[in-house]
Amino acid sequence: MAIITLTTDLGSKDFYQAALKGSILSILPTANIIDITHEVPSFNISYAAFVLKNTYPYFPKGTVHLIGIDSVFSENTRYMALKHHDHYFVGADNGIFSLLFDEAPEELVELNIMQDLKYLHFPLVDIFVKAAIHLAKGGKLKDIGVPAEKVEERMLLQPVIERDIIRGSVIYIDTFCNVITNITKDLFTKIQRNRDFTLYFRKSETITQLSWHYNEVPEGEKLCLFGISNHLEIAINKGKASGLLGLHLSDIVRVEFHS
Repeated sequence: MAIITLTTDLGSKDFYQAALKGSILSILPTANIIDITHEVPSFNISYAAFVLKNTYPYFPKGTVHLIGIDSVFSENTRYMALKHHDHYFVGADNGIFSLLFDEAPEELVELNIMQDLKYLHFPLVDIFVKAAIHLAKGGKLKDIGVPAEKVEERMLLQPVIERDIIRGSVIYIDTFCNVITNITKDLFTKIQRNRDFTLYFRKSETITQLSWHYNEVPEGEKLCLFGISNHLEIAINKGKASGLLGLHLSDIVRVEFHS
């Protein structure tokens, strides 16, 4: 069965998400539609990229990932379809693809599917759906677009390293209010060199020990660990770290290493 995932900022309040799914099922009734999320903050490309990057590897090869972030028609925006690690991706060339992958895609095309003017303001239900279904049915990229050499580049805010200090920032807050930073496990290990550390963040809070799992500390106690995304995460065991610790997107965190 063809699998098509959806990552959008459409939310759940309006009819847009249902219209998107209806458009898919009208053409391919047997499609297996999987919602990754529709709760991406409006136009937040980096947020969407973080979610999808940490999700798509768990899906079977051949899955088609439809991305609906900042995809409203613009004369300067290309619509793209590409293949990466035997997964297919369809979306606007607004920088999200450069944030999703660490290397160039295996195959890349600019879509040349004819735009239905009725849906000019909502290409998700038109061009994107047609491309996604074509690929989900086993079609070739070359049949729906012209080869392209590269995608638009966009840079993420990277941690700053100052001798024995890493300054990072909050990039994601999950449903449990766990706070995820842009400090990766590889970077942390490289700078740490088996030394002790102190993690500083809002309200003069500190953490000095890495945990392996959330229940390693008593309920209500704060902790830090490297979660499934391999990014440094601040949490409270069975608590809401973001609210209780006053941490929000883009807030600064600091890790100091010492002997």
